[in-house]
Amino acid sequence: MIIHVVRKGETLNRIANQYGTQDQLIAAANELPDPNQLLVGQSLVIPIAAIHHTVRGGETLWGIAQKYGIQFNALLQANPHVSSHPTSLSVGTIIVIPPRTHVVRAGETLWQIAQNYQINIQELIQANHIQNLNQIVPGMVLIIPFPKPVIDVNAYTINTGETAAQELREVAKYLTFIAPFVYSVKEDGTLSSLQDEAVIQVANENQIVPMMCITNFSSTETGTALAHHILSNQQLQNTLLDHIVQVMREKGYKGLNVDFENVQQSDREAYNQFLQGAVNRLHPLGFFVSTAVAPKTSSEQKGLLYEAHDYEAQGRIVDFVILMTYEWGYRFGPPQAISPINQMKKVIDYAVTVIPRNKIFMGFQLYARDWLLPHVEGQEAETFDMQEALRRALKYKVAIQYDTVAQSPYFRYTDEQGKKHEVWYEDARSAQAKFDLVKQYHLQGISYWVLGYPFPQNWLLLSDNFTIQKR
Repeated sequence: MIIHVVRKGETLNRIANQYGTQDQLIAAANELPDPNQLLVGQSLVIPIAAIHHTVRGGETLWGIAQKYGIQFNALLQANPHVSSHPTSLSVGTIIVIPPRTHVVRAGETLWQIAQNYQINIQELIQANHIQNLNQIVPGMVLIIPFPKPVIDVNAYTINTGETAAQELREVAKYLTFIAPFVYSVKEDGTLSSLQDEAVIQVANENQIVPMMCITNFSSTETGTALAHHILSNQQLQNTLLDHIVQVMREKGYKGLNVDFENVQQSDREAYNQFLQGAVNRLHPLGFFVSTAVAPKTSSEQKGLLYEAHDYEAQGRIVDFVILMTYEWGYRFGPPQAISPINQMKKVIDYAVTVIPRNKIFMGFQLYARDWLLPHVEGQEAETFDMQEALRRALKYKVAIQYDTVAQSPYFRYTDEQGKKHEVWYEDARSAQAKFDLVKQYHLQGISYWVLGYPFPQNWLLLSDNFTIQKR
């Protein structure tokens, strides 16, 4: 798949003709609110077999062609904007990589073809929309998918019951883990209850690993005092671990995610020891342990959110760590990108120096925000999904802007009451930029916060970029 950014005067039909596809397919892939209305600056996923490559320093067209195993002339034809200077490429230039093809020879089977190209046979079947294996005949031209990194994908859900179950069904094929949020820790070391049976059942039906999540905070409490209370009392920790094991066995959870936030710096070592105790208790029982950590850029970073999250210790102790690389665009703060790529990169740059890369999950938010302008301190932004962001831009007929530093789209509009707004959201371009980070740093996976916000472009591109592991 490739990404197209709408220019002035373009229609869906014209864009479809440009890429040799059908406008109905583009509209369906992007779940366009109104296929007859496109916005300047709007990004579209084009559901064809070609892909994009972003030029890095020192790369040439010849080298890129060799990397992807395609003919040099085919690469030139797909990129007329650079064909006059095929050996001179600027860093950041987007190159279209045409699909690889294979002409079926007599006696060949799909399994043999998949083996020859070192790809999964199911990916070969899917890429060519094969319904009947007997339809493979000599002379048939098959599209050969490009190799994809294998990653794990987690998602949190804050809903419960059938609502959470339905949210999971809709994206089940894209997930390795699901983490219902949340079991709250109580002062006596016991846990709150959670209506999670339905979502766990859907997880089991779709080879998704259910991961139990516990936390110390709530919408009204920071959890700082509670964390200190628990972490300074070994008996309470033992009680907590007893209840965790009990719930995991009763509900069918396979692992634990510890999301302790706002822990004071003086409890940092006690938190590390609690995590080690959890691992010592749960590993022999066959359970894994993971954590969620605030987005730090150094070990010395100050602030209640950061100081007790010891990246190096947690990277050594637990099975994997989820970086909460979102919420720069905080709902009570000034308008800005929620997951700006430049800030995320700083966090990952530090994380990979102290945590093994195969233990790192990059966080990615699934929601948009609308701030009133001018921003007043403490004023809450409205949170909604990416599709609603597009609907608002269409309603007020405004062009989509793109912040190239944050790699995030945004727009401004004036409502019926004359109030000015600024909306930051995610689109195909910003999602692709984040997926490129995962590839660049060879991270273990991606963790989404949070299900319940439709973002069709994300899931299409996720599966186009990666093979998602089922455990």
